[in-house]
Amino acid sequence: MKKILLIIAFLSLYTIKAQIDPIKFPTYTNVEDALKSGKTVYSMSFREKGLFNIPPDLVKMDSLFFLNLMANKLEKMDNSIFSLKELEILNINSNSIKFIPDEIGELKKLTTFSMNLNSLTKINPNLSKLQQLKVVHFDANNLNVFPEALLEIPNLEEINLSSNQISFVSQDLNRIKNLKYLNLSANQINDLADVKFPEKIKYLELQENAIVKLPDYLFKSKSLEFLNVSNNNLKEISSKVKGLKGVVSMNLANNQLKDLPEEFTNLKNLKTLILAGNPMEKATIQKLKELMPQTQIYF
Repeated sequence: MKKILLIIAFLSLYTIKAQIDPIKFPTYTNVEDALKSGKTVYSMSFREKGLFNIPPDLVKMDSLFFLNLMANKLEKMDNSIFSLKELEILNINSNSIKFIPDEIGELKKLTTFSMNLNSLTKINPNLSKLQQLKVVHFDANNLNVFPEALLEIPNLEEINLSSNQISFVSQDLNRIKNLKYLNLSANQINDLADVKFPEKIKYLELQENAIVKLPDYLFKSKSLEFLNVSNNNLKEISSKVKGLKGVVSMNLANNQLKDLPEEFTNLKNLKTLILAGNPMEKATIQKLKELMPQTQIYF
């Protein structure tokens, strides 16, 4: 699992780098070359350098907006990072960092913060001071509750907390008003009954948990397009599912479902429905196919 997540982390990094003009903003891989260039340095990558500490001269790069420290041997976030006031994208994936210092609140321009595959057990409340944040990734750490600090950042659009040990999700999730993508897969969630999902949520990943029932509030998510609740303990789906007017893809694989309510016929935009691994009889599947001819059903 860790290896798979590492590959995903690399792919995510390449996606970010693809947004950076390599001519206008060349990415330097060591401080010496950056200083010798005589140019303003905007982007630096120390990926897989075996670093235990940040190069001290990094503080001279006060125009940096992109910093990649992925796949090193860091056990803490050095203070030199927090001197980079122009930083917008910070990637510290695949290290051994156990906590985020209070100084994180000084990176006011940060929009993307990624700390996958570290050893975090909690998220510093000062993260809430980063009101420009749009993307946060804390996959594959040791978190056991949804970070309260994230509830104070309404501009967040993407949160990935997969492969942690989260069992509790705040009922006030809708305070993150602009949230469109949420990944809580591979955690220990079994109860979402009181959770209020943001109105703008489009992509919701809840697979590989222990969820026994989908909350009624979820079915009010008119903007939701992709829902994955595979590999849980669902025994039924509420008739209120008809409220998911915009859903395009739904993965219900590997649950305990024997049938689906007829209200699924109201989901006119549903193109893909995955039901593999449920104890459904062939006659039930055939009935669903007849009721939803516009939907490709996999079983």
